Amino acid sequence: MDVAGLLVESFGRVDGLLTRAVDGLGVDELAFRPDPEANSIAWLAWHAARGEDAQIADVAGTEQVWTAQGWADRFDLPFDDTATGYGHSAQDVGRVRASADLLVGYYRAVGDRTLDYLRSLAEGDLDRVVDEGWDPPVTLGVRLVSIVGDSLQHAGQAAYVRGLLERSALTHG
Repeated sequence: MDVAGLLVESFGRVDGLLTRAVDGLGVDELAFRPDPEANSIAWLAWHAARGEDAQIADVAGTEQVWTAQGWADRFDLPFDDTATGYGHSAQDVGRVRASADLLVGYYRAVGDRTLDYLRSLAEGDLDRVVDEGWDPPVTLGVRLVSIVGDSLQHAGQAAYVRGLLERSALTHG
């Protein structure tokens, strides 16, 4: 397997994890928070997609799927179109309400663009410096590993919150 294939395999796992975390849940269930300061399933799924979208668009030199494909309008969230969830307050987290279909649809659009970009890479591309603001400077390879790590982490967190929701429904329902 070449490096691009390895990255495609890694990023390709996010879709299934996020889909399982949101599948079959209603908007209110997706907004469930085990604590008033905790992240909801909806926010975690949205943030995973927004983070990947913004960062892949940056390294690819393209417009974000969020605005290019009209997802910002479909979600109609009370944030600036550049918001990715980074630095959101607990109150902001509570403002992210969306259906499972909308969340999965947006992530799939982002994931498709990500996979297309990854398939276009050659091994030497991964050494390109994409951020001089760090010591050492960040290469494309390091950034891509960071992005997939974040996406998988947030998908796992969404699955965990879903488990808490289901446990809560079993013990209190």
